[in-house]
Amino acid sequence: MLNKQPIGIFDSGYGGLTVFRSIADQLPGYDYIYLGDNARAPYGNRSFQAIHQYTWECVQMLFKMGCPLVILACNTASAKALRTIQQQDLQNEDPAKRVLGVIRPTAEVIGNYTQTKEIGVLGTKGTVQSGSYLMEIEHFFPELKVYQQACPLWVPLIENGEYDKPGADYFVASYLDQILAQSTNIDTLLLACTHYPLLLDKIRAYLPGHIQVVSQGEIVAKSLSDYLHRHPEMEQKLSKNGTQQFFTTSDDTADFDHHASLFFSAKVQSEFIPLK
Repeated sequence: MLNKQPIGIFDSGYGGLTVFRSIADQLPGYDYIYLGDNARAPYGNRSFQAIHQYTWECVQMLFKMGCPLVILACNTASAKALRTIQQQDLQNEDPAKRVLGVIRPTAEVIGNYTQTKEIGVLGTKGTVQSGSYLMEIEHFFPELKVYQQACPLWVPLIENGEYDKPGADYFVASYLDQILAQSTNIDTLLLACTHYPLLLDKIRAYLPGHIQVVSQGEIVAKSLSDYLHRHPEMEQKLSKNGTQQFFTTSDDTADFDHHASLFFSAKVQSEFIPLK
């Protein structure tokens, strides 16, 4: 690994694999390491302090494995940990390293999807409470009206393999009813959690036809491509052998591989990396 400088991709569990899939499709030549903190997932209901601590520990693991660039493919980590990592931790660790999130790239373009200028944001409790999307979207599209809805039961349903079962229908409908009740003019719903694309079929089946649903994978992949184009000093550091490695903090790698393959839409074979 000493001769490799992969792009690191981090998530609290499996959700970041939906983003990784899009990144790997758009930028296939690079080396990648994915790390899921499944031993401590989900992050959605944890405190700012805990999420920062867990995220920074995992980012440091990826740094030690040779990654000069890490993507937080997790909305909760991006909302609650990214700013502290960028403004404080990296200055002490290595100012040449970079950590990027998924919220800003999404906020930069989300206004281009709506005709009514009213959108809904579906996310974890932690992401919604942070107000990160409200602040970021306000910066780029101050004319938009943004409504938020926490969906705390969606991630447990997905991580327990219930996302495609009939029992999930009630919880999908319940949260969608709540967000749509906030305004009849919402024409765009943002899935502000990288787990949620696995519920996409159920979400679309429930919604009126004029409401579009936006996932983040392709948005983040395009943003990363643009970032590397703008920062050749980073792009030139990255190794390009087309390799992909998967690590999990859970010691049940067989369970991780089974679930991860569904998110990644390809076979995954992982290694266990213990928490220090």
